[in-house]
Amino acid sequence: MIKYMNDKLDNLKVFIKQKSSEPSFVHYKWFIEWHLEIVESLARDLMELYPEADGATVIAMCWMHDYGKIVDFDNQYDHQHLEEGRQAMIKLGFDESFVGAVTENIKILDQKENLADANLETRIVSSADGCSHLVGPFTSLYWWEHPETPFEDIMRENVRKLTIDWELKVVIPEAKRVYSPLYDAAMDRATGKILKIQ
Repeated sequence: MIKYMNDKLDNLKVFIKQKSSEPSFVHYKWFIEWHLEIVESLARDLMELYPEADGATVIAMCWMHDYGKIVDFDNQYDHQHLEEGRQAMIKLGFDESFVGAVTENIKILDQKENLADANLETRIVSSADGCSHLVGPFTSLYWWEHPETPFEDIMRENVRKLTIDWELKVVIPEAKRVYSPLYDAAMDRATGKILKIQ
């Protein structure tokens, strides 16, 4: 990436970090370190395997894919938030055609349908996002944020979210192969599976 794009991406990260740190956002205490930075790290790993991917588009998508969640958690998929995010990126100096591509890709991500047929940049970010939920304390954080919820309900919700991620979002074969043990272990915890000791 040429330097001016790196500068813009750095400014985008600062913007999203500021938005994510506002206490009105339910995940404000952990979202950057335990989600967005991990998504970017995984996406960068995948781009090494797929160097034909447009790196600037991938990184911008990593930081913008949850913009609706950050600004309006209960209505996170409302397309008005995509437009707000688009306008924010333009104010940060991104070219309108670049921003349009990022926005259209995020619309595809949000639908969680036919992601295996999406363009490479969308498949990379989708797979990185899905795998990121298997790293660190992600599933445990749901328990911490909902202490009033019966743990059986939280376990069922974790199973639901893990299944959606794995079956719909993780579409890059190398990601599926490497993260399969983590997925299996997470599902075992979420379902309370007991192994036979012999």
